[in-house]
Amino acid sequence: MNGYGAPERLGLAEIPIPDPGPGEVLVRVHHAAINDVDWSLVRGRPYVYRLLFGLRRPKHAVPGIELSGTVVKTGTGVDGFREGEAVFGDISGSGWGCLAEYAAVKATDLMARPQGLSSIMAAALPHAGMLAWQAIFRYGRLQAGERVLINGAGGGVGTLGLQLAKLYGATVTGVDAGPKLDRLRQLGFDRVIDYRQVDFTRTGATYDLIVDAKTNRSAFAYARALRPGGRYVTVGGTPATLVGILALRGFTGREMQIVALKPNRDLGELLPLVLSGKVVPEIDGPHPLATVPKLLRYFGNGEHQGKIIVELTNVNEA
Repeated sequence: MNGYGAPERLGLAEIPIPDPGPGEVLVRVHHAAINDVDWSLVRGRPYVYRLLFGLRRPKHAVPGIELSGTVVKTGTGVDGFREGEAVFGDISGSGWGCLAEYAAVKATDLMARPQGLSSIMAAALPHAGMLAWQAIFRYGRLQAGERVLINGAGGGVGTLGLQLAKLYGATVTGVDAGPKLDRLRQLGFDRVIDYRQVDFTRTGATYDLIVDAKTNRSAFAYARALRPGGRYVTVGGTPATLVGILALRGFTGREMQIVALKPNRDLGELLPLVLSGKVVPEIDGPHPLATVPKLLRYFGNGEHQGKIIVELTNVNEA
């Protein structure tokens, strides 16, 4: 990327293989995921994000914050990784560059990929998995048998969040667009709502926990849909809507929080559930690298189901 704009402006280019600096690992990327921050980075919108991304053009030419691959070499000061070792992780805390065949990333952003976890599954887990886990357990403090609503249920956070909530015997309602609702029912949502037809905050139904991947209503609207003692937790939204939640939550009489993601923090707790088959990421793909511009538009339009995975290397999966 040499500027902000529509994702269709992106194209494949040959660039030098990065050399890992001190504390970094050079990874041969097998699979990567597309996330909301990539959609924002490419377009430079909302404009306030350019204070972080770069005012006139992106500081980072290659998007992508989530990868699975193998170690090529390590920089000075790196212990614990060896050449050829399978690794994965969310690098959003330190940089970008996963939508490329090679990426130099901080060693602290990686962990070994265990046997039994495919490269595709590993690329789908870290970012959405930690958002879902931290929203439901660390911030939402889910209790057994509670009523949960997930807004933006068809994406990576929503489909993983459903499975985590179900482990606690929760009754889970999913909100998303009509074309996704059949699949949401198949995945196990107890009730589904088409947001284009029904405003879930005005149905009279109330919930113990709302997990929001969209944040497209006011704090007072969300409060209306919470039971006494209920909690609202958002994992995403525009800066304006998030500021609105922060500014008004004290006047709602309900607990409202924004997840400050700790990348990779709870992967050690999530992995056993995935390896045992109790939690299975919903995969959209894998897709070829050349289709990334179309995939970003597909993501931005909210048409994807689960995690969009891009394949950069043919890998023989164990």
